[in-house]
Amino acid sequence: MPRRPAGETRDKLLDAAARLLLRDPSKLTLDAVAQEAGVSKGGLLYHFSSKAQLLDAVVDRWEASFQADIDAAANADGEPGGWTRAYADVSARDLTDAHTREIDSGILAVLALQPERLEAVRSRYQGWQERIVEDGIDPVDATIVRLAAEGLWFGELLGLAPPTGELREQVLERLRSLTLADPR
Repeated sequence: MPRRPAGETRDKLLDAAARLLLRDPSKLTLDAVAQEAGVSKGGLLYHFSSKAQLLDAVVDRWEASFQADIDAAANADGEPGGWTRAYADVSARDLTDAHTREIDSGILAVLALQPERLEAVRSRYQGWQERIVEDGIDPVDATIVRLAAEGLWFGELLGLAPPTGELREQVLERLRSLTLADPR
């Protein structure tokens, strides 16, 4: 039987952990993750020696993916406000994709069950806020865009009456307009 590349197995384990967190966070164990991923417990332990290490990796992968998406979009833009605009666009991705919703919901479950993991997330968000303030546009407008985009993300993720259709697009367009060097 051919061996699976280490990165593929690691991703499988992280996806399995996110699915388990979404279904029932209280039942997340290393055994359950290994079974969900179709990997032996030894295979799991090769990648993650503890549940805490696994949870940290779930959160780290989510943040790194979010950061990479923002950086890619911002580099394509290159204008003042481009990083903030990219932050809003990436934050406001449509969460109709079940896999994305699964991962994002799993992250929220990790943070709710393991509040000690919040410190790393807070640090990352502080860095993003600093980047937004220095993005070449009004820092108040930039911060409003960040907070509104995060509110849209939470509203969609949790089903808290988010705007849909044309209204959603108009909201996003208004946020994008605030990221222009002279939005008036």
